[in-house]
Amino acid sequence: MTAYIVRRFLWMVPVILMVTVVVFGAMKMVPGGPYSTGGRPMPPAIRANFEERYHLDEPTWKQYIRYMVGDFIDTGDLRDFGAHGLFRLDFGPSYQYRGRTINDVLFEGGIVKSPVAVSAQLGVLAVIIAVGVGVPLGIISALKQNTFIDYAAMFFAMLGVSVPNFVVGLLFILLMLWLNQHNLPALPLARWGTEGVGDWIKHMILPALTLGTGGSAIIARLTRASMLEVIRQDYIRTARSKGLQERIVILRHALKNSLIPVATVLGPLMAAWLTGSFIIETIFAIPGIGRFFVSSITNRDYTLIMGTMLVYSTLLIFMNILVDISYAFLDPRIRFD
Repeated sequence: MTAYIVRRFLWMVPVILMVTVVVFGAMKMVPGGPYSTGGRPMPPAIRANFEERYHLDEPTWKQYIRYMVGDFIDTGDLRDFGAHGLFRLDFGPSYQYRGRTINDVLFEGGIVKSPVAVSAQLGVLAVIIAVGVGVPLGIISALKQNTFIDYAAMFFAMLGVSVPNFVVGLLFILLMLWLNQHNLPALPLARWGTEGVGDWIKHMILPALTLGTGGSAIIARLTRASMLEVIRQDYIRTARSKGLQERIVILRHALKNSLIPVATVLGPLMAAWLTGSFIIETIFAIPGIGRFFVSSITNRDYTLIMGTMLVYSTLLIFMNILVDISYAFLDPRIRFD
């Protein structure tokens, strides 16, 4: 297992490098640039000065090497490596936010208040809600197959899958407004808690519920389908025939194997939630990373596009590795060595 984990993490490096090549090449193929698209028309001379300052007038291959290693290609001197470069964990200067680097834009505020941290906090709560609601709902629905409980659970699961997140968020907002009008206790509608843990939790409840609702519905349906398949297996009948309690049969023997499809889907979902949801963050005015995904594209902020995509890609790869590792713990028959 240890050798497998080490190999998987080592393979992250070439995969991430390939992501940088694909993303950098794709955004360069799109017409326009950070100083020639959108906003007020810029005089050609001023635009040329900006492009020269940020080396946008150079060939694409040279821009890519400069982005990866800094200014080394100009001087040929290892001591003059440049102030930026992805190999130095520096995403470079932002074309949209003048005077700021992408590291400042994404990570300013530390592990609590930076946009990446804020989106991660929202994503963690959404995952807890999705798993905490979806897995028990799927188990109960499978054990009570074709009963009223099963139909009711699947109705709400189907509703959660069908209704978009932004509609759920708007319904929550309308409910809170109605409670405010009648002088009843209500949760904050927007912004981010800054007055301690209690204030932080109150601000996070509505967006976390909104983001986790759809995920809980997906997980509930997957858990039900997988559980129905597992509880019909021979080893489950053997466990019951040995006189084991139903609770032990379900939790110890059936649940672990039934969670393999859930873990497979949960990896990409966690990566998406932990890097923010633009719609949810916009509705609830959350200062997360989600808004940068859209603004970077509309403003042709190449370095911000690379930064957000690399954060998402790295997290997605890492989550997939964790999913593969979890298989061995969920099903003892799976071995990686």
